Amino acid sequence: MWQSVIAILGTLAGASMTAWFQQRGQRAERAAATATAHRRDALDAVTDLVTALADHRKAMWLREEARLAGADWTELRTASHTTRAAITAPAVRVAILLPALATTAQAAATATYAMRGATDHTALNAAREDAVAAADRLIDTAGQLLTA
Repeated sequence: MWQSVIAILGTLAGASMTAWFQQRGQRAERAAATATAHRRDALDAVTDLVTALADHRKAMWLREEARLAGADWTELRTASHTTRAAITAPAVRVAILLPALATTAQAAATATYAMRGATDHTALNAAREDAVAAADRLIDTAGQLLTA
């Protein structure tokens, strides 16, 4: 009789341990899947932001070149407003998904916006180089955060 009780208790203990290990493994798998999805979403947000910054940088370059040359830049100004507006959504996503990157992202956007109103071609080139360098810092910092 005692042997039967011991056998039943052993079976119950074994089943309980197995269930516990399975639950723990499933929890670890869910955590890994969540982390992978977050990393993917953050990478997509940074990529979208860097692309939007590059598009706006190009639009600002064309706009300011035309303005400095004395050409009609009305259409280019409209295009630059569109590319500037396209920065907002990915910048918000970056700030939410990677809060540690928000300041660097804002600095990259601000450097790109600073191309506006350049006094001459030298100032425009310098502002463009600053904007490219700020975008590069954004990429480097994002890479460090996403690989950590």
